[in-house]
Amino acid sequence: MTISLYEASVGVFVPYLGNLSVLLDHASAHARARNIDPAVLLNMRLSPTMYSLKQQVAEANRHAVVAGALLAGRAPHTFSDSEPDIAELKSRISAAIDFVKGLPRAEIDAAADKEVAFTFKNGTQRKFTGKSLLLTFSVPQFFFHVTTAYDILRHAGVDLAKKDFLGPPG
Repeated sequence: MTISLYEASVGVFVPYLGNLSVLLDHASAHARARNIDPAVLLNMRLSPTMYSLKQQVAEANRHAVVAGALLAGRAPHTFSDSEPDIAELKSRISAAIDFVKGLPRAEIDAAADKEVAFTFKNGTQRKFTGKSLLLTFSVPQFFFHVTTAYDILRHAGVDLAKKDFLGPPG
């Protein structure tokens, strides 16, 4: 059985970005119920050297968008540099979902052996084939950031369970 690169990218990124948005709904409700400034949650991190919750969400978006764009041969969607609140983060997740869903299936599926270069924030690049980008870099990075966002919220006392991370059965 063959699994397409489209299903392994868009088919994975879209539902888990949706789940990440729902996690932010839980964070918002938690902040309201406990009279906590939501910015406190957004700026939380598990360790002083790790990204904050808002940065974890941004990185999950970035990995989904950049991977999809590289596989499809398109320019990636860009996000505002403004300081986001929870509503803005949810809007950015929605934009990331719309972007990856709008990418052409045929071009992504044809990208397995295509050479692509991921550009890091510091400007350095790392070359991959489309398949290796997706399977050994972008999907693991994406899940690292989604998982860490979940973990920050759990650590903050937000009432979450594994089912919130996994989302509804698909």
